[in-house]
Amino acid sequence: MSEPTSDIQEQVRERYADAARSASSDCCEPTCCGPDVAEAFETADSGDFGTWLYEADQLGTVPDSAALASLGCGNPTAVADLRAGETVLDLGSGAGLDVLLSAKRVGPDGFAYGIDMTNEMLELARKNQTESGINNVEFRKGMIEDIPVADGEIDVVISNCVINLSADKDAVFSEIARVLRPGGRIGIADIVAEDSLDSAARRERGSWVGCIAGALSFSEYEQGLRAAGFADVTVQATHQVADQMHSAIVRAVRQ
Repeated sequence: MSEPTSDIQEQVRERYADAARSASSDCCEPTCCGPDVAEAFETADSGDFGTWLYEADQLGTVPDSAALASLGCGNPTAVADLRAGETVLDLGSGAGLDVLLSAKRVGPDGFAYGIDMTNEMLELARKNQTESGINNVEFRKGMIEDIPVADGEIDVVISNCVINLSADKDAVFSEIARVLRPGGRIGIADIVAEDSLDSAARRERGSWVGCIAGALSFSEYEQGLRAAGFADVTVQATHQVADQMHSAIVRAVRQ
């Protein structure tokens, strides 16, 4: 029996609030907060989540707390092919790591929005923006199932291990299509299950807030995006995070 959507949202909100508080604490060294953040995930190998897929020179351009609170499973900024002058939207932007990196990529003529539902993460993200001195950024509070952005305003949507946390992924895909201009694209890192795993088998491998139980299969992800109006959909595994569960890069173009 599945959990009510409101219960899932509250569990996710509290887990990410804990991560934000941990990354915001007065640590003597950045690594002292790391284990608390990693423990937010109930997977066999917590090292599959975090910033290890980012280059050191990327992380060196943003405040430490932006990286410490990053609970992603990939690096969407490395595959989104961001171009100068574009407008980027990060769903579930957390402490702002991918938003700040994207803002640098699109330059002063571009813009990067971050959407998050957790007050603690938004507070930390805005603090990190101030410390970084990056001005072409805005963080907004909102749900990824009801994105607070106007129709057709966005060139590229990115996200890092967040869509699997939603209890209504069809709504997320529909909202992504709405905010993207025609020809706009997505570059998303997410957890995906092999097609042979049913919902019960996914729950056996990990919790919803651990980014496992709520994961779509490869075919479900592709079908959901196509039904929302996307073409050129690819879902490519990058590394295994649990038995028959993978981090994957998802690309598609809005028709």
